[in-house]
Amino acid sequence: MAEQEWSNWSGSLRFVPGRVVAPDNEETLADIIRRAAADGHTVRVAGAGHSSVPLVETDGILVSLENFRGLELVDSSANVVAMQAGMTLKEAGESLLESGLALHNLGDVDMQTVVGAIGTGTHGTGRRLRDLSSALTGVRMVTARGDIIERTFERDSNFIRASRVSLGTLGIFTTLQLKLLPAYTLRRREWCTHVDDCMTHLDELVEENRNFDFYWYPRSDEVKLRVMDHPGKGTDELPFAKLTEDKTGWSAEVIPKTRILKFDEMEYALPAAAGPACFQEVRRRIKERHRRNVGWRVLYRTVAEDDTFLSNEYGRDTVTISLHQNAGLPFHDFFKDIEDIFRYHDGRPHWGKKHNLTAAELRPLYPMWDRFQEIRSHMDRDGTFLNPYLRELLGVEPGD
Repeated sequence: MAEQEWSNWSGSLRFVPGRVVAPDNEETLADIIRRAAADGHTVRVAGAGHSSVPLVETDGILVSLENFRGLELVDSSANVVAMQAGMTLKEAGESLLESGLALHNLGDVDMQTVVGAIGTGTHGTGRRLRDLSSALTGVRMVTARGDIIERTFERDSNFIRASRVSLGTLGIFTTLQLKLLPAYTLRRREWCTHVDDCMTHLDELVEENRNFDFYWYPRSDEVKLRVMDHPGKGTDELPFAKLTEDKTGWSAEVIPKTRILKFDEMEYALPAAAGPACFQEVRRRIKERHRRNVGWRVLYRTVAEDDTFLSNEYGRDTVTISLHQNAGLPFHDFFKDIEDIFRYHDGRPHWGKKHNLTAAELRPLYPMWDRFQEIRSHMDRDGTFLNPYLRELLGVEPGD
């Protein structure tokens, strides 16, 4: 491909890579990586560009997996598929539905590539539902040495626990083995109410519904409640709220929403017990200092704990709180001010969204940090898959 500027979805990140390539197969990709490593060039993979931080920025080689799309294997009896890594979540949802299968959850949008969503810890909402990376049970990949290898949870559970949220630093995944659910339908309902009524009933809303979250609108102090349940399940009526949407459909069609307006975002994952108090503190701070300049909503979600090494939910049930600002408008001072509140409540930043932490602050937040680093170093001793941002984020010096 010719030299071209790369931009993320919101337009807040732009750079010109040395070269953009879109290999047709693993052998070609392996040759690209071997040549890059020999020349001392960095290799990064670009997904759909939904991340708000420079995970893929490079003056070396930027790889597109646009030619790695489709299902390679479907085992409906075991609810397992082998999926090429370049598919978007939307494409994956459509293909899986044709096979009678579905991911256990989705985030609010489905434009991301599957591999990008898994690699950054993308999640939806639901107290009993883990993030998307928990579905990963095996990978086929090209290593920094240009080897094509396979790993499965059954044969190397620690490698898969490291791979599930690995920011593209272990190698380039070409095929993902995923454990899924039989295709299922959900009834999606949305209500509008005052934030105080939401917080009064928060515990029961979280407990009663498969998927629950809310958006708080700073300028009106109102919220949009969203619940999604298998038909006939979940909260029946909300006398304190006005119903604004009620529809039923397949999960991949009902959970995500099409987003026309673009934004930049910060999200922190907190211990579930700290969620309500943290939200109220964030609410007060925004009303005191930022409401005049920030009209975007604040999103509150829940995620189940897991054992993925760099997962935001490692070892604890979690509440996530997300800040948004319109693309193109100033966000740094707003995000930084609220970030101090998140950190006070033992928050972990979402890997694909704005934050200001580096390795010194991150390492104490992740009990398996050092184990992940050992696996990463073993897989990529020369740092072929590390750009300057990732070196600072993970605390890897040149030559380490």
